[in-house]
Amino acid sequence: MDDHDTDAAPDRGRAFYGRRKGKRLRPGQEERLTDLLPRLRLPESGSLDAAALFPRPVTATWLEIGFGGGEHLAAQARLNPGTGIIGCEPFVNGVVKLLRTLDDEAIDTVRIWDRDAMELLPRLADASIGRVFLLYPDPWPKRRQRKRRFVSDESLAEIARVLVPGGEFRFASDIDDYVGWTLVRAARCPSLRWTATRAADWTTPWPEWPGTRYEAKTTAEGRRPTYLTFERV
Repeated sequence: MDDHDTDAAPDRGRAFYGRRKGKRLRPGQEERLTDLLPRLRLPESGSLDAAALFPRPVTATWLEIGFGGGEHLAAQARLNPGTGIIGCEPFVNGVVKLLRTLDDEAIDTVRIWDRDAMELLPRLADASIGRVFLLYPDPWPKRRQRKRRFVSDESLAEIARVLVPGGEFRFASDIDDYVGWTLVRAARCPSLRWTATRAADWTTPWPEWPGTRYEAKTTAEGRRPTYLTFERV
């Protein structure tokens, strides 16, 4: 697909992610999936009041799409104990890693959606999310696979809709082609503004950035991450 064409509406039978499960789970992991996940999982249907999803009042609600093993999400929860965070991740092995952290550290400000984030976004109210993270998403590098990339005209319109005025969409990738793909689509989303004014703005991590294991690996392999911040206008 040419970057100057408008993205077609996605096929709802098409997932933006690959496999749902990797290596075999241990008994303790299976137990958390059975006992803890149902308590933290978002309802499967209906509109969602983001602020009411947590057991205590929160000053803001953030959303991380594709949290992997949950390292970044957990770090943000520790740094921002007054903020509620919704984490989306369909990969079971990543979910159980986050569940262990939440359980061990008694973190109560996280809720989980273990399915496609595009099933969740339309259920969130307008201007209900303060910050959205999309960090190192699957780049689907082959041309025939690019329609499976999460970033599209439709997904960015939904992200912009749920962000509060002045809220941020943060995107990180080590794949230059996906960075360019995202910039093109964000540029034609009238409700998002790229905040960069100098090169350091997209080559320097955010101030509270904890890093991820994937990022450490990709940096060691010689690929440079790019950090994009878009503001809801």
